[in-house]
Amino acid sequence: MSEKVCGESKIDDEAICSLARLIGDLEKARSRIEKLSSLVETIEMEDPDGVVEVLKASADPCRLRILKLLKEGELCVCEIMTALDRRQSSTSHHLSVLREAGLVRERKDGKWSYYRLADGAVVEMLKQAEVLKKT
Repeated sequence: MSEKVCGESKIDDEAICSLARLIGDLEKARSRIEKLSSLVETIEMEDPDGVVEVLKASADPCRLRILKLLKEGELCVCEIMTALDRRQSSTSHHLSVLREAGLVRERKDGKWSYYRLADGAVVEMLKQAEVLKKT
């Protein structure tokens, strides 16, 4: 394949030529690269960092247990640390990560802090994770 046949910009040229070698059709490769470029632009305009933060926060085993506890309703930090047999500092750290990711909400009552799930989407996310695990 000559450089002239492969097209517009260097990055697109390389991608088109590489895909064309794999699938054996230059026009099909050009069309697929255009579609992929459009998809990548759309993905990058969304907030992938926010999604990553949510997934990272929920991926930790201790934080996942906290989320599952909070499915049953609001709990104070002392109840969560007792249920998980964790120190207060560790429990507060995990709750802070979950709060910053938008997965839990905090309510203060005097010196006590109470936590609950941010909304029903968190429960749905946990349900979907279980469904995916079973397949």
